[in-house]
Amino acid sequence: MTQFSIKPFDELTNVDIYHILKARSQVFVVEQHCAYQDMDEVDFDCLHLVAHQNEVLIGYCRIIPPEFTKLRPKTLDVDSALMTKTSLMPSIGRVLVMPEHRHSGLARQMMMQAIQYCKKQYRKAPIIISAQTYLISFYESLGFVADGMPYLEDGIEHITMILSFDKKAKPLALVANASTVNKLLYGILLLLASLFIIGLVYLAI
Repeated sequence: MTQFSIKPFDELTNVDIYHILKARSQVFVVEQHCAYQDMDEVDFDCLHLVAHQNEVLIGYCRIIPPEFTKLRPKTLDVDSALMTKTSLMPSIGRVLVMPEHRHSGLARQMMMQAIQYCKKQYRKAPIIISAQTYLISFYESLGFVADGMPYLEDGIEHITMILSFDKKAKPLALVANASTVNKLLYGILLLLASLFIIGLVYLAI
């Protein structure tokens, strides 16, 4: 049976920290072939959500309180009454599931745990994340909406996404579907070609 715990950094044991950092290194550095500085000063101020099974870490994510979140909304129109005094949002990051436990629904369970914690702790303030673009559909299924265009972070394509508990919030997603763009470009080229032919016929008369 999977057990979840949420602890501030100061309440983690040395063994907890070792296994968390080992898992993050395995997934985000080794598995994704991405040489970047995983350990940062933000860890000290985060809540660390760990999924255990038989006392073995099988999943993890961290919750960054609003005052320590560096992410900013790009196009979101949010009721200021729902924001913190500093107009920032909590964030969820470093979401991982160990390889042997993937496709089991664990990632969704962890995210729901983290979302519920943020919703209660930060008075329904919107939650902002930096998601790898291949996971857009997963986060959309949890209620997150793309905010702005994709960008590279440590060589991997990410996109800002926001979950708002306020129905008045209006995220302006700017991510265009590739097939839609191709169809639009094809239509423009077809129109230009038609105008060119009409021009030639007009000059020939």
